Amino acid sequence: MPTINRYQDIAEIDKEAKKDYIDRHSPFVSCETTAKKGELFEVTVQMGQEYTHPDDFDHYIESITLFDGETKLAHTSFVPGTFGNEKSHAKVTFYIRPMKSKLKLTAMAYCTKHGVWEGPSVEVTVED
Repeated sequence: MPTINRYQDIAEIDKEAKKDYIDRHSPFVSCETTAKKGELFEVTVQMGQEYTHPDDFDHYIESITLFDGETKLAHTSFVPGTFGNEKSHAKVTFYIRPMKSKLKLTAMAYCTKHGVWEGPSVEVTVED
């Protein structure tokens, strides 16, 4: 089982290199805080907020997965060169259909060089 690296608030870190390392490997969920039950709901996941990630043959973001708690909701995979072999924020938009009263959305991503990373969770209230 691989180690799961978890996001740490980079504002609390002194060294620029460590801020870069943590931020560019962390998947951030972006969405509204309320959704309508049974209606399509847009959720975007982006790798890093301030720092971009390499897109090299041996070092790239291979996949991003979206979870609601322990339930896997969506997954996408990338191949090297998807972002033109340029440093970038890998980004994907998923459309889910919430069917319960609350969601706890968390994204995980896999870097081919630095393993599995889990980003901060976002809670969504689902209205009838």
